[in-house]
Amino acid sequence: MKDLPRVFANKIDDNINKSQNMFYGSTRNIERNDVDIESKINNIFKDKHHVYKSMVKITTKDGIETEEIVGKTNNSLVTLKGELININNIVDIEKI
Repeated sequence: MKDLPRVFANKIDDNINKSQNMFYGSTRNIERNDVDIESKINNIFKDKHHVYKSMVKITTKDGIETEEIVGKTNNSLVTLKGELININNIVDIEKI
């Protein structure tokens, strides 16, 4: 077996602390941006594929719903079933 060359290593004079405390924290706050929600809703109705109705996933303060929306009033979305969804309660909306 052939001898391997010697490796030069600096002498370590510092105290090495190998035990490190790591912390990962996350606070997930749902913030509502009125302009963003309004623009998302308007973009859904302006889409070339929106003829009469659009299937959307709506995230509200109470949960997630999948609805077919057909119209919009000043402060509500109108579903195909005739229900009204208050826009002020919507956190996020996306077209499916």
